[in-house]
Parts: sequence; C-alpha cells; structure tokens
Amino acid sequence: MPLINVPMIDYTLEWLASVGVEEVYIFCCAHAKQVTSYLERSHWKSQTNFIVTAIESNDCVSAGDALRLIDQRNVIRGDFVLVSGDTVSNMSLRQVLQEHKERRRKDKLSVMTMVVKHTKPSSVTHQNLLGNDELLLGVDPETKQLLYYEDKKDYGKTHQGSGNIILDQSIVTDRSAVQLYNNRQDCFIDICSPELLLLFTDNFDYQQLRRDFVKGLLSDEVMGYKIFTYEIHSEYAARIDNFRSYDAVSKDILHRWTHPIVPDIPFSRNSPPIRLESQGIYKAAGVMQSHSAIICGTTILGEGTSIGDCCNITDSVIGQGCIIGCNVHIQGCYIWNNVTIHDNAKLRYATVCDGAVVKEGAVLEPGVILSFNVVIGQNFTVPMYSKISLTPQPTEEDSDEELEYAEGAGGVTESLTKPFSVVENEINCQNGKRDEESMDGQSWNVLEVGVTGTGYKWSLGENNQEEEWRHSVSPIPYEKIQELILKKRFDFDETTLDIGTVQTPGESKPDSEIADDESEKPETAYFNKEVEETFRRAVLEVPGVEQHHVIIEVNGLRLAYNMSFSDCAGALFHAILNLALEAPHAGPSELFINALNVITKWRDLLKHYLKSEDDEVEVLLKFEEICLETGKEFAPIFSKMLEVLYDKDILTEEAILSWASEKQEADESDKVFVKQSELFIQWLQEASEEEEDDKEEEEEEEGGGGEAA
Repeated sequence: MPLINVPMIDYTLEWLASVGVEEVYIFCCAHAKQVTSYLERSHWKSQTNFIVTAIESNDCVSAGDALRLIDQRNVIRGDFVLVSGDTVSNMSLRQVLQEHKERRRKDKLSVMTMVVKHTKPSSVTHQNLLGNDELLLGVDPETKQLLYYEDKKDYGKTHQGSGNIILDQSIVTDRSAVQLYNNRQDCFIDICSPELLLLFTDNFDYQQLRRDFVKGLLSDEVMGYKIFTYEIHSEYAARIDNFRSYDAVSKDILHRWTHPIVPDIPFSRNSPPIRLESQGIYKAAGVMQSHSAIICGTTILGEGTSIGDCCNITDSVIGQGCIIGCNVHIQGCYIWNNVTIHDNAKLRYATVCDGAVVKEGAVLEPGVILSFNVVIGQNFTVPMYSKISLTPQPTEEDSDEELEYAEGAGGVTESLTKPFSVVENEINCQNGKRDEESMDGQSWNVLEVGVTGTGYKWSLGENNQEEEWRHSVSPIPYEKIQELILKKRFDFDETTLDIGTVQTPGESKPDSEIADDESEKPETAYFNKEVEETFRRAVLEVPGVEQHHVIIEVNGLRLAYNMSFSDCAGALFHAILNLALEAPHAGPSELFINALNVITKWRDLLKHYLKSEDDEVEVLLKFEEICLETGKEFAPIFSKMLEVLYDKDILTEEAILSWASEKQEADESDKVFVKQSELFIQWLQEASEEEEDDKEEEEEEEGGGGEAA
C-alpha cells in the first residue's frame, strides 16, 4: 500500500536502518507473496549492514501465533524492537533501549517498554487525530511502570457506561501516587526482552498483543511481570491502521514532521527525484502541467503525471503516471498510480487505487474508495463513504482481521478493518491487474457505478454505516459534530469522566469535576476544549478546514453550549496563546515573539468575536486569568502583550481604559497587571485627553467662524 507514493513498509525499514538496527525479521502471513516479492527486488536486498529476512506462514491467524512461531525458530536471543510494518517514525531508539536494559539489570521481571506520546483526543468523538479511540493509561509517576491500559470504548462496554475509572486496590497499594492519562497515544513501538516470546509460547490465550498480552500481564499478580512506558516529545511516531490515520500521517510527512524521512529525500537510488517548490508543492520528474492548472495547498505530483487545462488540485497526493483531464477539481484526495480522470470530474476526500478510471463529469463524494481498476461511468455520482471494487464483497471476514492489522488501542475491531478490506482484498488479484477474460460479458449495476462503469459496491452494513465517518480520509461532517455535541449535552451527567482521580472499590465518588479550575463549570471546560480543537484543525491545515470553517464550527458550538461571543473570543484567545507557548522559546523575549506571530496570523479570527467593548474587556480578564494559572510564562510580558493587542486593533483604547477603571476598587492582589501596564495606560489616557481637547478646540473654531460669517 503506497504512502506518499512510496510502499508503506519502506518507511518502517528506513527508520529502523537510520537508528542503527542491523537485522530485521518481517513476519508475513496475509499477502506474503506480494511482500516477499517486493523485498526481493527492492534496494533492501543489497544492503550489507542491514539484513532483512522474511518469515512466511499460512497458518498463523494472530500476532500471538506469529510470536510463538518466531520463538520456535529461535531466531531472537536478546532484547528486540517489536513494531508493525505500517509504522512511521523518526525517533531515536538509543535512550529507550538504554532505559530498558538498565531496568532489566535491576529487575528481570521487566519484559516490555511501550513507547507513548502526548495527544489530544476530541472530547466529542473520543478519538485522537489518528482515528484511534481515547486511551486510558495508569502509570506510576516515579518508575513509569504501566499499571492500567484500556481504551475508553472498551471501558464503557465492560463498566456499563460508568464515568469513573475503577482501579483494583492492589494497584494503589504501597504507591504514593498513580497518574491517570487520557491524552497519551500508544505508538505501538515496543522494546521487548526475550522472555516475552516464552510468555506467548506458554500461554496460548495470548492472541492479541494489547488486548490479551498487555492486559493479561497487568492483571496477573502471581507471576509479577512488568511493563513500563517511555514517552517521546519532539520526535514522531505513529501507526497507520485506518484511513484517518493514513490521512493524518500523510499530512505529517508532507508537512515534514517526520524529517529526515520526507518526500524529497529519496529512500533508494531508484527513487525518482522530487523537488520541494514554494508553498509546500512537491513535484517529481516528468510532470506535465498546464499553465492554467492551479496546484495549491500541500500537494505532491508523482513522476510522469499529466494535468490538463483549468484543473484545480488542492491538498492531495497524486501518484505516478496519472492522466488528469481538463477542468478537473481534486481536493484532499489520494490518487495512486496510473489513474485516469477525465474532463470535468470532481473528487473530494476520496481514495483512488492503481489503474482506476473516473470518466467525464463523474463525482466522487467525500470518503469514497475506488479499488484497483474500477471504472466510474460518465456523469455518475458516487455517494459518500462508498467502496467500489472489481471483487465481489466476501461473505466471511477476511483473515486479515484476525491478524491484528487493525488492532488499534484495544484489539481488532470491525470498524478499523473494514475501510482497508476493500483495498486489501483485491491485492491478491494479480497485484491489482484486471483479469480481462473473467470480465467479458460481466453485467455491472449501473446504479452502483454508472453506465459504462465497472465494479461492485460493497455494503457497509447496518452497524458500520453510522461509524464510517470515524475512519475516513474525509473530515468529520459538521452535522455529525453538531449531533455529537448535542448528545453529549444531554448525557453530560452520566458520561463525565474524571481523569487524574483514582477510585478504588468501596470508596465514594470524588467530588472534583472534569475542569481543571474548580470555579469553571464542566460545560465551559468542554466548550473551551472543543473550540481549541476546532482552531487546531485550521492550524494543522486539515483539508477543508479554513478560517471561515472555524467560524462556522465555533458558532455551532456557541449555540450548542449556549455561550456568548465573549466566551468564544476568550476560548480562541486561550487557544492562540497555547500555540505560542508550545513553540520553542528560551525565555520571555522569545515567547513574546511567538505570541506576536500567532496573534498577527489569527487576528481576524479573534476580532470576529469581539462585537462590543464588553467583549474586549472579557478577553482582558481572560488574559489575566491565563497569566495567573495555565500560562504563567505570559505574566512578565503582560504589558507588552497589551500593547500588541492595541496596535493590532484587537483591543480598543476604550476597552483597555474601561478594564483599568474597573480595577480601581479591586484588591491589591487583583491590580498586579494594571500596575505592570501603568505607563501604557497613562499614555492612553493622555492621548485620549489630547484628542478630546483637540476636538473641543475644533468645535470652538467652527462655532466662532460661523458667528463671524
């Protein structure tokens, strides 16, 4: 499966080679012939200091079976790195390996170190940007030992929707603290001791790595084996196990978060040269583009692709040898190799596999997947989330599901595997080459692919159709977000989850709310989080999310949560300052520069919600609150920031003076920032008085002139 026009497994192998791994065993079950054939003809075969060995098996149906077979073959004798072939990373393994080995020397029961990183799951969908369910982790803050592992979806099933985390008494016994996280992402990169293989061999109940093995060890008090965590910060690591993660990781590669593994650095000598042009456009050799075609956003054009007149291609990946006609509109799509798109076609957030044909005037709506060599007829519209394949939909589940291809945070789930299955199923068909003889005389349903179209439409099923939006390259529809927000409001009292508190059996429920500030209502905390997540999508340049889309979504949130314009402005201002805080800075002066840059960029968005002087005063009060609580680094530069907000016409002179006036009767402790800004406020007052004096003089002169006349 290609990722930015490169076989996905190459990203994993390139990373492992770059961090000093010398020997790799690739376990192949599903599509083993395709994998081994590619490895045989790839440049990895000729590497002298990087040996890649494929292990094939047709009998294994789970990761547990695979690890048992590896143990039987006795090919691993020391600590090893366990990853899936869909992992993209640039992290160094030196530190995590060192920590794992030191821990092993002190405690032989330490069998695994899991790599995790910070993430921001949506409080509406309870998923992170990779489409994985929100993960609940319990960790000993001193030793980093993993004590609890559960994704929220599974937790809700096993605890009848309970909103509190219930930990076994043994977890908190003899520990000074247990830190609970719902904002960590499992990178599925594990440093393992050889004892791990023995544990799988001795226990045939261990089939899935996370759901069976990890949870099994955490609940086993007799053997005492331990799992630890290692958190990465500035480095990148992600696994692609659904189309949403496929989209997210693709965007990260194009935005160069995975450097040095980026499109314009070739993986092998046979890779076509790619140059990075202005505004994030990548072009391979031999691209033929009409002068009237518009290419914008972060887009890559593959080798030998031709683009006709008046085309508009935005935020898309175009493969090699594609033929794109005239007046074609493509937005947020993944077009693989040798695809033909005829004149006047429109494609939005779709995935089109090798050799497919989209005929003149056809429309692919968001979430559509066309498998290998499918043909969509002229002027036919393929509805949202449709999956079209030349292979009829199988009646039984593909064995790929059992092999944990879509294990996600908690094991194999249908919703993760289904999006890939239409593509994976047809890889077996001569590597995607159409068998013309078998198609002679075939009658295709014109209601599914149009007249002259070829392909079968796969049914999503009653249970999966509603969930399809969760794992698509298409952004979540605005209507779905609204629906979830409204549902959450009605279910709020029952679904509140307190992260950071520990409840053991027999104890009463904690009194704390989900909000960090006791004075902040839970609904306000949810609203602020949703506004920030909406803003972040625009910051990350998620396809289809521009500034006006942010305004539409924030307006929807305002109505759903019954908030005011000043609440929207305050939440956006907080999100903007968080962006400045996250950028690298060595002190207040560099933080000020960061803040100046982000405020300048997002000024119009913030200004949209400042409808009155009162709204502006509320933003100032919010800024004070931030400086005293979540953003204390801004406290020393409050007055300089105030001047910026004034210079950028975000806050008016009247609002600043009104804020200062309101503080006159306040306690001394509440006047800290007024006093810090005293010189600037005095300058505003004097300027205001001068303007009034000048205005009075002008009026007097005009009056005097009238009498003389």
